[in-house]
Amino acid sequence: MSSNRDIDTLIQMMAKLPGLGPRSARRAVLHLIAKRELKLMPLADMMQTVAATARECAICGNIGTSEICDICRAPKRANGLLCIVEDVADLWAMERGGAFQGRYHVLGGTLSALDQVGPEQLRIPQLIRRIESEQITEVILALGATIDGQTTAHYIADQIEDRVRLTTLAQGVPIGGDLDYLDDGTISAALSARRAL
Repeated sequence: MSSNRDIDTLIQMMAKLPGLGPRSARRAVLHLIAKRELKLMPLADMMQTVAATARECAICGNIGTSEICDICRAPKRANGLLCIVEDVADLWAMERGGAFQGRYHVLGGTLSALDQVGPEQLRIPQLIRRIESEQITEVILALGATIDGQTTAHYIADQIEDRVRLTTLAQGVPIGGDLDYLDDGTISAALSARRAL
């Protein structure tokens, strides 16, 4: 079995990815090996490229290949709307639907006393600075309907109270649901029917 050590290690590493368990990881690795020239080599090359070039946007926290992401650089998006999301997957889910044309702020998680995640571990101080320095007129809280998501939303609401209009996504977002798993129509409807806090 030692001759398969590298392959076994690759399977174990793949199994740690979201949505993959040991069986699916094994199938994926075997498929990649069987299609080495067509799939495995280009994938390995692209992973090296992304590892070397991917970075967090210095303004919003999105992932891209430049210091400032395309969304933050787009002048038409400087319209005073700022959508707060938990992570990059949520930002990309919002973008997939194309309903939101403002800018984003990625928190990098939610407040959690159990996991010892406080405001300093998230990008909340940067959010406060952005609201003070940019011409933000409305903050949309697009956080999950989980206990931690709602705790985070209330904390942010307390911090920015009376500075800007504050709204949250409305219909279509189930309790305990993550934005990344919602379809584009649901996200668009929730964004259109947002309500004041």
